[in-house]
Amino acid sequence: MSINPAWYLSLSIVLFAIGALGVLVRRNVLIMFMCVELMLNASNLAFVTFARTLHDIGGQVLVFFVLVVAAAEVVVGLGIVVAIFRRRANADADDLHLMKG
Repeated sequence: MSINPAWYLSLSIVLFAIGALGVLVRRNVLIMFMCVELMLNASNLAFVTFARTLHDIGGQVLVFFVLVVAAAEVVVGLGIVVAIFRRRANADADDLHLMKG
């Protein structure tokens, strides 16, 4: 029994929408980073679904590039969050002006 690829794409759309809504609504930087990661994983699910449906390995190769971008985003983003936490007790998206010299 095989699951229809439309279900995977529907799940990918729902996950991406949840992540986008989280980025737009929440002000906590850590939650925003988690929502961006959720959006990247939703795109990975769509790439793998298309690669499997079309019997092409290109989508799976693209997933590795997305994972590299996600890892780089986490490293840079967490560095910024740690720098903000050292100056203040909380980290909101509005506190990024503290990073000025």
